[in-house]
Amino acid sequence: MMASQLFGNANVNLKILRERAFNLRWASVPEGVIPLTAADPDFPCAEPIRDAIQKFTSSGYFCYSPPEGYGFFKESISRFFKNKRNINYDPANILPVDSAAAGIFMTCQAFLKPGDEAIVFDPIDFLFRHSIEAIGAKAVPFAVPLSPDGLMNFQQLDLLIGPSTKMICVCNPLNPTGKVLNKAELQELANFAQKHNLIILSDEIWSDIVFSPAEFTSIAAISNDAFNRTITITGYSKSYGLAGLRVGAVMAPDPEKFKMILTSSGHESTVHGCNSLGQVAAAAALDECSDWLASFKEHLFAMRNLTVNELNQIPGITCPSPDGCYLVFPDIRKTGFTPVELQEKLLKEAKVAIVPGLPRWFGDMADGHIRLCFSTSEEILSEALFRIKACLS
Repeated sequence: MMASQLFGNANVNLKILRERAFNLRWASVPEGVIPLTAADPDFPCAEPIRDAIQKFTSSGYFCYSPPEGYGFFKESISRFFKNKRNINYDPANILPVDSAAAGIFMTCQAFLKPGDEAIVFDPIDFLFRHSIEAIGAKAVPFAVPLSPDGLMNFQQLDLLIGPSTKMICVCNPLNPTGKVLNKAELQELANFAQKHNLIILSDEIWSDIVFSPAEFTSIAAISNDAFNRTITITGYSKSYGLAGLRVGAVMAPDPEKFKMILTSSGHESTVHGCNSLGQVAAAAALDECSDWLASFKEHLFAMRNLTVNELNQIPGITCPSPDGCYLVFPDIRKTGFTPVELQEKLLKEAKVAIVPGLPRWFGDMADGHIRLCFSTSEEILSEALFRIKACLS
């Protein structure tokens, strides 16, 4: 089925979204407001995912799943990484988790202790800093380009190293800027980690959402050394619309590191764990939904271009075109508004909700920017952009 059919306005059920889509989205905003906020699609998941869930639930049994996850899901993940990422992860060293966010937290808990330091990109999603600081460690910011095609200053990295530095956190593609790290940049990061004997935490939840000509490479595929020191984390909310099923995965290079992560996860005590339906859904996504995902990316490519073109016509706004993610992170400093002032103005006057680039959410480098999500229909997105332009022009 064509992208225009799968992702047209007819496939956006606003009645259900206003009942179920929370986290700053349709169910969290006043009537009449269009939310371009949380990075979550407005479309239903693919039909094979729904079929798999219905088949699994038809028996009526919802038993405990293994603490280390269902074997069929781990096999699906392993095949995906071998075929799509050129990485051979042993299914035994893959841990299904209840979200990529949980995977970030448990990885920090496994490899950091109070007083340690971990290098994080700036800007970046707040979950990295939150996870590091929650265990008493320190997040050390590494300023990265705000434009997706900007050059990274790798010489700065050595200035951030101290005796307590134990980890570097990579987010690729990068939320909120949409930068996709190329092989040369990943090689620099891998060399840096090897030089200083650091664990690499690689968040790759956005790795399916990459726009040509950009190409995604996992840092674990760069070299044997990079593989051996990298913990890869992913999830299935961005690519397949499964946020509410709370499912992700953590990949370890060896049994020792896997055991450290499993111990820190709380799965063995049943305090935490990845739910059964999430694993069933994500396995179906990986095994049966490649065509659906290709159509989704085709739609998102058009929505990216629409968003960037429209925002760049507004006086005072400069919007780079992201190479990945379905987010834009425009510079609004020349409008004369702060991010919070512009957020409030657009919500009140344009009836459009956006995310302000506040340090507590994205780091100090985010100041002077806002974030918009464009994973909706062309009709809804066009209306939202029309309202923004009318309000600010």
